[in-house]
Amino acid sequence: MRSPSSQLSRIVVRGRLRARTRERGLTLIELMVCMVLIALVMGAMVFGTGSLSTAKLKKTASGLTGMIKVAYTRATATSRSERIVMDLDNSTMWLEESDAPMLVQTKDLSGAAGASAQTKAEQDALAAGQAAIKGPNIPRPSFRPVSTMGVGEADGQPKGPQHLPEPITFRQVQTAHDDEPKIAGRAYLYFWPGGLTERASIELRIRKSVDDVDTQTLMVSPLTGKVTVKNGPVKLVLPTDDKSASEREDRGGF
Repeated sequence: MRSPSSQLSRIVVRGRLRARTRERGLTLIELMVCMVLIALVMGAMVFGTGSLSTAKLKKTASGLTGMIKVAYTRATATSRSERIVMDLDNSTMWLEESDAPMLVQTKDLSGAAGASAQTKAEQDALAAGQAAIKGPNIPRPSFRPVSTMGVGEADGQPKGPQHLPEPITFRQVQTAHDDEPKIAGRAYLYFWPGGLTERASIELRIRKSVDDVDTQTLMVSPLTGKVTVKNGPVKLVLPTDDKSASEREDRGGF
């Protein structure tokens, strides 16, 4: 028969074990709650970062749309040729102007579409192209950077090329004088007096993402200069020699 002191000891031991079990259970619950809270915070951070990048993508598309409108209006108001230069390697863009009239031809080997070559690669390509063509060389108009109506200026002072905000970059650019979309180097979008520009597709993306959801495309109408912003990449469809296509009116859309 067990003594009262032995029974009391067993009761005390059992009580301590139960207390430890309860403490161990509470600690596990607290750990689970902490993990849930951390997951919620991390999810909110990721979602917030994605939303911020998407907002910057839309803002950049809006800013480039404004630059296109300025170039289109300025070409008509000043009777000078304008162009927007987009440096795909450095994610920069700026507006340039020429005093001399110019023409843009397709399959221009210089990549500068009828203008004086700027980069070393353009100069080499231009020299090779001219060497293959017989006849006198026609002087090409030169362009200079301009600052106007908030484009290319800060507080009214020239500031040089505009950098796309992080993490926005150019995915690719194609204009009417390009045979293929440009994914590197410089791309040019031209504007002429009288209200005329080039049909163009300008794709902006978040970092170097290849997901369509991270891309917005600016489609430029050649006759009106209207810009239509679409989600995802949009391939540029160039006019053909087909009669029905040539007679189709350009209503500023695609």
